[in-house]
Amino acid sequence: MAFRYETPSKTASVVWDLDYEWGDREWIGRRRNNNALDAPIAIYEVHLGSWRRVRENSFPLSYRDMAVQLTEYVKEMGFTHVEFLPIMEHPFFASWGYQTTGYFAPTSRYGTPQDFMYLVDQLHQNGIGVILDWVPSHYPTDEHGLGYFDGTHLYEHADRRKGFHPDWGSLIFNYGRNEVRSYLISSALFWLDKYHADGLRVDAVASMLYLDYSRQNGDWIPNQYGGKENLEAMGFLRRFNEEVYRNYPDVQTIA
Repeated sequence: MAFRYETPSKTASVVWDLDYEWGDREWIGRRRNNNALDAPIAIYEVHLGSWRRVRENSFPLSYRDMAVQLTEYVKEMGFTHVEFLPIMEHPFFASWGYQTTGYFAPTSRYGTPQDFMYLVDQLHQNGIGVILDWVPSHYPTDEHGLGYFDGTHLYEHADRRKGFHPDWGSLIFNYGRNEVRSYLISSALFWLDKYHADGLRVDAVASMLYLDYSRQNGDWIPNQYGGKENLEAMGFLRRFNEEVYRNYPDVQTIA
């Protein structure tokens, strides 16, 4: 649960404080109205690594560069919210962030945690909400991540019929474990707390809900009633929503 990692392809955790002086009190104060289910919302989806490049060297923009250029563009185009493809740390750039290893760390590719806070802060100060893609459905097998964490199947199911995703070559969380549910819900609340996110868009929900998702007959295990529904994942999503809205009633969760 590092707050920062070395820039990929390096993989070490970095000790880091999360101190930051926010300037978005006005936005947070009126978020209940701006973020309401009956408010007009237009969402601009952005992958930070490819939205716009530095002209001189074709490098991606930094979080602080984005704070200026993206804010100006979104305001000009009339969007109310920005949705970032996963900014949580990930080893494989071409996954667009959907193969997460750092569930508590924004990727260091574009700057420090405070730099990302500054980006969110600037969007908020300009009246723009921030939604984060969040991936509690599966995670990569990289050794520095959660897979086989202590040499055992700690976070994932040991049986590959429940613990391995055939399409993505990734591992599937064991939602039946209290510790795993706690870890993921803690991650969700962390982004709403420390990074002032206004919503979480949960990725690959269908793959979580159905035990036979992308599997042939004989390659999946029915639930206790003989059905294909993943009852443990359903219980997790229910608890996730309860905790999010109990603590942050003016945000939104999105499937």
